Amino acid sequence: MDDVMLLATMAGILLVLGAFAGVLAGLLGVGGGIILVPAFFYVFSALGYDSPQLMQICLGTSLATIIVTSLRSVLAHNKKGAVDWEILKTWVVGIAIGAALGVAVASTLRSDVLQAIFGGLAICVGLYMALGSAEWRLGPQMPGGVLRAVLSPVLGFLSVLMGIGGGSFGVPTMTLFGMPIHRAVATAAGFGVIIAVPSVIGFLLVDIDVAPPFTVGAVNFLAFGLIVSMTMITAPWGAALAHRMNAGPLKRLFGVFLILVAVNMIRKALGW
Repeated sequence: MDDVMLLATMAGILLVLGAFAGVLAGLLGVGGGIILVPAFFYVFSALGYDSPQLMQICLGTSLATIIVTSLRSVLAHNKKGAVDWEILKTWVVGIAIGAALGVAVASTLRSDVLQAIFGGLAICVGLYMALGSAEWRLGPQMPGGVLRAVLSPVLGFLSVLMGIGGGSFGVPTMTLFGMPIHRAVATAAGFGVIIAVPSVIGFLLVDIDVAPPFTVGAVNFLAFGLIVSMTMITAPWGAALAHRMNAGPLKRLFGVFLILVAVNMIRKALGW
């Protein structure tokens, strides 16, 4: 009976979490992973599944949801002609290599180290959301040659260490190089698929000692199914809200919230 109650509690929390993540993703244009990874961490910890490998489960499960949500997103954007397929074709190899390296590194690190890494990178993302400007530029067009060869694997690598898709790093990268925001968001959805597919394959092969029920490797399929189901329903609600209101101030507020969450994860990682 206790196991049934625990599963029911876990399922209920995950349904609410999926609904919330979907609305925020649609409203703010942020990938669900930036919300899901810390939420998974706190939920699984509270339910008694804390372990030195907990963050691997959070990363792997978040990336599994991104396969579905990013694929759905890129197909929807493609119908509107917003996806830059030339960028995807020229960046795909580097991003995939970086993602594979990210899994190889993440699978060897303790949960507290991954918490600290997530926290540090999330602070950077939060600062950009809170303080960034659409007018900032690093160049007039997306880079090629050596700079692309460096940036593409770095983007894939850092995304896996945070359990996120292409939005949090891909969209700023593309807009800083002059790509219009709507085209950057559409193309970043393609980045998410490229990052998530090889990463999830790798995380399925990771050996986990302590894990919640229905976990294979470092992917929890109960969380995956519930989160995907709810985000499919609620993400369009968030997108509809975005067209009715100015999401800019809310995005800056979320950036501050993300920084606070990141600082708390670093605090826990340091044992304070």
